[in-house]
Amino acid sequence: MRNLTLLTDFYELTMMQGYFKSGKAGEKVIFDMFYRKNPFGNGFAICCGLEQVVEYIRNLNFNEEDIDYLRSLHVFEEDFIDYLRGFHFTGDIYAIPEGTVVFPKEPLVKVIAPVIEAQLVETAILNIINHQSLIATKAARVVHAAQGDGVMEFGLRRAQGPDAGIYGARASIIAGCIATSNVFSGQKFSIPVMGTHAHSWIMSFPTELEAFVTYGRLYPNSCILLVDTYDTLKSGVKNAIRCFDILKQEGIQLGRYGIRMDSGDLAYLSKKAKEMLDNAGYTDAIISASNDLDEDLISSLKLQGATINAWGVGTKLITSENKPSFGGVYKLAAIQGKDGEWIPKIKISENSEKITNPGNKQIYRIAEKESGKVFADYIALEEEHFSTEEDLTLFDPVDSWKKTTLKGGTYTMKPLLEAIFQGGKLVYSCPDVAEIRKRAEEERKSLWDECKRLKNPHKVHVDLSDKLYALKNSLLQKYGA
Repeated sequence: MRNLTLLTDFYELTMMQGYFKSGKAGEKVIFDMFYRKNPFGNGFAICCGLEQVVEYIRNLNFNEEDIDYLRSLHVFEEDFIDYLRGFHFTGDIYAIPEGTVVFPKEPLVKVIAPVIEAQLVETAILNIINHQSLIATKAARVVHAAQGDGVMEFGLRRAQGPDAGIYGARASIIAGCIATSNVFSGQKFSIPVMGTHAHSWIMSFPTELEAFVTYGRLYPNSCILLVDTYDTLKSGVKNAIRCFDILKQEGIQLGRYGIRMDSGDLAYLSKKAKEMLDNAGYTDAIISASNDLDEDLISSLKLQGATINAWGVGTKLITSENKPSFGGVYKLAAIQGKDGEWIPKIKISENSEKITNPGNKQIYRIAEKESGKVFADYIALEEEHFSTEEDLTLFDPVDSWKKTTLKGGTYTMKPLLEAIFQGGKLVYSCPDVAEIRKRAEEERKSLWDECKRLKNPHKVHVDLSDKLYALKNSLLQKYGA
């Protein structure tokens, strides 16, 4: 595991020294990591990156190289530097498991720890969760647009550096992509890898046909031929068919086979290619496409009747081109008093969306009992208890006049935040990527179709309990808002 202890903003360290010098270092606090708005105008996000947060926390320590560097900055005093030598995380962390669909304003990660520890981990938690949740959400949109066709992630060469490519591939698989071109990610996370060949393969042979036949003999179980090096229809598809004929005559049994197009009018070309392949008897041939695809272009091609049934999505997925950040934040929610009670804290803003929810909280997923479909998420104080046999009134925390009452026995409530670390000890077993992917698939199935629309989706409400709402309002009044 890499030591990412210095993967933090400088002011986290100066604040730590401030807490240390002022005698506040051991003061226990609660921080919530959450986001304010679904990216891409989506109806939900997919929480992703928890395993990497676990790795970061487990390996959190200042080695001598770190110490020497911090001393060289001439900002930190020796007693504080000596403290850092023995630093390790001793607090509690609760989080929503990876692959879960999530919504704005609800804590994805809750840190309960001495303030000096809780402050340090802010930046890394945000960096990890923000990136992977963003890419997972983008990938979920692409997979939805493909309507059951296989989507392969292959954006490594365009990713913003190795880590973005490695963990972006992980997030994409979790969100529903069937494979990645990223071999390193394949090895690291035991996820499927897949690929075809480049134009250079074709160009390196005297003829396109020779290139195809050579490739097909080598890889008969994955014989996807790139057909747009010279002319897609007049040369590429014709030679692909000739290649399949030759291999058949040689007694070579083809497994997964077909063509890939990487340029041109993909709707027109795919329909013409399908005609040619069908007429030649290759009705089950795969027609795959790439070339700057995203969910909008795939949706458009589907509407145009394109005969594409496999999609290679690179740049616009791995970079989340139209939304470069997830927008997650990390805010103080409570400080523990001398007698052990939690003193709630609130951040106030003229923008109501930026006003935080105070206190020690749990999130409950409320679903319709009969269908299992998500109705709303419900943020309550940790101390509260509920019975699904009783009526439950939900209301919009901003427009509180908007109310809905669920009859007892008609709904279910599931707590979302699970214990990850307690007293600095890991108490959670991270599932593998295949398990997380399965969870993400089931989670998306729990949403109504209207919530999954790419444009103007139905909003899943995140409501507050009566007690939390009253607490929030009391703090707003106290601080003059």
